[in-house]
Amino acid sequence: MIAIIDYGAGNIFSVKNALDHLGCESRLTDKKEEIEKADAVILPGVGAFPWAMNMLRQSGLVEVIKDSAKSKPFMGICLGMQLLFEKSFEFEECEGLGLVEGYVDRITDPGLIIPHMGWNKLEISQQSPLFKGLGEDEYVYFVHSYKAFCEDKNLYSYVEYGSKVPAVVGDGKFVYGCQFHPEKSGKTGLKILESFAAMRA
Repeated sequence: MIAIIDYGAGNIFSVKNALDHLGCESRLTDKKEEIEKADAVILPGVGAFPWAMNMLRQSGLVEVIKDSAKSKPFMGICLGMQLLFEKSFEFEECEGLGLVEGYVDRITDPGLIIPHMGWNKLEISQQSPLFKGLGEDEYVYFVHSYKAFCEDKNLYSYVEYGSKVPAVVGDGKFVYGCQFHPEKSGKTGLKILESFAAMRA
């Protein structure tokens, strides 16, 4: 079972629907016990970083998230990916979950439309089990105004939007983050979610 963490940060039902479409057992939950028992965990999210971290702290889920990320496949999506990092500068400096080295800050490349919204081609920088079955011309869907800044060792793929925008990041162990919305990225996104679900074995 894949636990989809429900902490009031949106887009949870679209993630659940995508997993249902793939035939993957999943559950929306805010219960520590269910997250602990799950085979894999997804942390979705839309909105502002400080607000989301505050919601996670109030719900008492920070520690179970950190513990789960040490031993089972764990994916952050959109804001959920940004929360994986050490800190963000969205509105204020705010501590994140610290599961991936790096930080999050506003996209400031001149001449760009912000938020970054639309389809972009994935550029693979290093291989990941998430990319199983993907071709050379794969496009995914983004909606965001902030991006991650991380070392190359934590960067699996990126897109070009003024400069490099990290698309898939990870810790090299169990943790993955997708800045785009796989659940809204057509067949490519479904393949990525399917590959993530297969990691449970």
